[in-house]
Amino acid sequence: MGKLVGRYLLLNLLAMVLVVVLLCVGVKWGLNAYTRHGQEITLPNLYGMDYKDALVLLDQDGLLIEANDTGYNKRMAADCILMQNPAAGTHVKEGRTVYVTINSTRSPMVALPDVIDNSSYRQAQAHLTAIGFRLLPPKRIEGDYDWVYRVECGGRELHAGEMVSIESPLTLVIGGTLPDEAEDEDMLEWMNEDADDGSDDFEEVGIDD
Repeated sequence: MGKLVGRYLLLNLLAMVLVVVLLCVGVKWGLNAYTRHGQEITLPNLYGMDYKDALVLLDQDGLLIEANDTGYNKRMAADCILMQNPAAGTHVKEGRTVYVTINSTRSPMVALPDVIDNSSYRQAQAHLTAIGFRLLPPKRIEGDYDWVYRVECGGRELHAGEMVSIESPLTLVIGGTLPDEAEDEDMLEWMNEDADDGSDDFEEVGIDD
């Protein structure tokens, strides 16, 4: 009887040890499978690549891609990738999602800043070009020299705050009378009036017989 109990106890202990070993092996295998231990993928450079082509490329390596933002670069094709996160060359595990910024199919609309009747030509030029607008040669009208009176786009007058395509060239309508030029014009008019009055400073003197 004692031998049977001892053998039964031994078998139970061996079974418990086997269960613990199998459990440890199973947990380790599961963790390795979940974390893809030892399987790292180097991210390619997706800059300039079409989004659909990048989708196919990353799918071959077991990676996911998601477009989470848009930008605009007129020198690049629509739907191509402008930025990626994580960056190219980063080592990631299979199943990782790569977030990308793609090029918009349309140029962005930007609110026209308050430069009309509020700034000089140089100030307005610096402000608008910093935003990304392209400026055509200015149009001059009578007024204070280099003061911005209007902003036009395609011959149409714009207003501050109006949404304008960043690709649309703008024309600044500015004053064109220089102070020195105005003084010269006044002087020229005075000289012309003096010359046209018909007076003669010389008096003809007759000789008496």
